[in-house]
Formats: sequence, C-alpha cells, structure tokens
Amino acid sequence: MSRVAARTLLSTGALTARSVRPASLPAFRAVLPPTSSPTSSLSLFRFKSTTTSSWAKNPVITYEELKPYTQQPTDDVLIVDVREPDEVALGSIPSAVSLPLSQLRDALDKNFGPGEFQKQFAFSKPLTSQNLIFFCRSGKRSATASEWAHEKGYNNVRNYQGSWLDWSKREKESGSDED
Repeated sequence: MSRVAARTLLSTGALTARSVRPASLPAFRAVLPPTSSPTSSLSLFRFKSTTTSSWAKNPVITYEELKPYTQQPTDDVLIVDVREPDEVALGSIPSAVSLPLSQLRDALDKNFGPGEFQKQFAFSKPLTSQNLIFFCRSGKRSATASEWAHEKGYNNVRNYQGSWLDWSKREKESGSDED
C-alpha cells in the first residue's frame, strides 16, 4: 500500500495506524501516569540532604561538651536559655541568650521577622542551619524547646538535659562558680 493510499484511508477512518504498522515492528503500549500541574506534583516530594550533622545525630549535649562553647563563643553555636526572666536573673550559663519557652514557638516561626526578633530579644534571630543548644532549669522545658525548634525547621538542635541545675552544681564543684 502506498503512503498516499494509507494516509487517505487513515483520514477517512477506514484504516487505523495499527493496521498499517509494518509487520517487522512489534506492537507496544506505553502506560503513562495521568498528568497534573507541575506545582501540585512537586509537593509530593521532599528533598533532604543526605548528610546528617553530628548535631542531628546526637540531640543531647553534656556539660563537658558544652563547657568549651561557653569559654570561646562563636556565631556557629547559640546557647539558648528558655527559662523565664525571673529565673535567668538568678544566674545563667555564660554566653547564653534568653528566649523564654513561653515565647519561643512564635519567635522561631518563619513569619516572625528578623527585625522584630532582634528588637524583642536583643539578639539576632537564629538561622535554621545554625547550631542551637537549649537549656532550662532541669531539662524538661529545653526538651520541649528542642522539639518545637525541629517543628520550625531547625535541624541542628541539642538539649542540655542537665540544664541549669547540673551546670551550677558542676561549676561549684570545679571552683569555677563566680558566686
């Protein structure tokens, strides 16, 4: 059959593309998924880094690990006291900043702007990639703070479980306590 004849028969519906397939080619059928808009399909996937920091692998920090960060503070590590201001007034870990647990969840929200954060808490809003260490009086509120920070997208978070009680006891034992 000539191409012209085949085209004519195809256009009239008398012939289908399947019936004019050369005998030497196998028949196949491709099953494609239903199409959707690109934006709706992107939400199906979450891309995460395949490298996990040591902070994410070990969510608890000890006194021995914390002590050097208090002696030589850096911008890479932020020590956050989540106790209320009246508790902080009794003493705090050196180089720590105060962000009461009662305000932490809202403060770490992405809608809480850096300027507003700086004005309210007197330090820069932590970056989601920054290493954060939370502590409180005994470790319970700081554990909650760690969970909330994770919910807000902060992945490099550690909890000082011993918190202020452990810190003040060890500092007195070592003679480092300034009181």
